[in-house]
Amino acid sequence: KTSMRVTGAARSLRRLVPLADRVLVKRVAQESKTAGGILLPEASAGKKNEGEVIAVGPGALNREGERIGMQVAVGDRVLLPEYGGHTVKLDGAEDEELLLFRDEDILGKL
Repeated sequence: KTSMRVTGAARSLRRLVPLADRVLVKRVAQESKTAGGILLPEASAGKKNEGEVIAVGPGALNREGERIGMQVAVGDRVLLPEYGGHTVKLDGAEDEELLLFRDEDILGKL
């Protein structure tokens, strides 16, 4: 019999459901090594503008009350704007950087 432990962060993520056209994104960690094998210091790495979609809202409503579909899905890798988004802190996930964006603010899929 195999047992799986679910962390507090994973439980919190399951409870968090974005509303309307909001998308919850986990920023991907910056590579600390180049393709040639050179190690980069943390200060020069900066923020990486890529993320993984963790949760997606149902979509916004148009003037007629019809739901507008979302352009991203859970698990998609996306390109994020340099600035923007709302930082989200969840219990048990203090070390993870989670951001909440509007669907229209995401620049593209990777």
